Amino acid sequence: MPESRLSTMLSTVIRQQRQLRELNQRQLAELAGVSQATVARVERGDRSPSLPALERLLAAMQVQLTVDVEPLDAHLDARLAEHASRPLAEVIDDLGLDRLLDRLGDLPNLLTGATAAVLQGAPVPAEAVEIALRWRDSARFTSWLEAGYAQRWNARWAEWGGVHIEPEEPGEHRWLTKHGEIRAQMCAELPEGIEVRHGGRGYRVVPLVQVELTDPRAADLLRRHRQRQQAG
Repeated sequence: MPESRLSTMLSTVIRQQRQLRELNQRQLAELAGVSQATVARVERGDRSPSLPALERLLAAMQVQLTVDVEPLDAHLDARLAEHASRPLAEVIDDLGLDRLLDRLGDLPNLLTGATAAVLQGAPVPAEAVEIALRWRDSARFTSWLEAGYAQRWNARWAEWGGVHIEPEEPGEHRWLTKHGEIRAQMCAELPEGIEVRHGGRGYRVVPLVQVELTDPRAADLLRRHRQRQQAG
């Protein structure tokens, strides 16, 4: 991965997590024990932070970095083509989206990430239902998780369970419930949403342009999708 791309991804993550916690750059710098200039440079993407500095910044916001790999472009093209050929109804059914949303009831939420992208016609792989939730609804969400016999993803051991399910506890916001897998983006307020309709049902989603700004993985796939369209 080119350094410029890595810097962009890291800057997006740091800025997004800081804004979700309603911190300014100075406050984050004080919590992490780094200079405000360091935070500013990282968020601008001028340079990739050292690993110790990155760990301090993330730990100050009670999150941690996970490392993953992705296929090369040729394999990405094959995956995009595969997902473009899948009927949307099939994707919705595989995710258990309608069932899970019905179970959430009146808990305020907004579909985001790959789930929102798929519902807006983007051929990206959606592996779980992704939603945005407000921090002040955390207790209600925890009760919902408990009722759904949820297990939280344990990144340390790469397995489900063995960690506290509450969103406030450190760890990825990713749970396996009896209704399916759900991934949450916790925020102070829900972002502006739009409604898309399919099969006589309306879905409240984050607009595609906002997905690109907040989800680096989905953004890479969407950019690749547009490049393929332009080349075609």
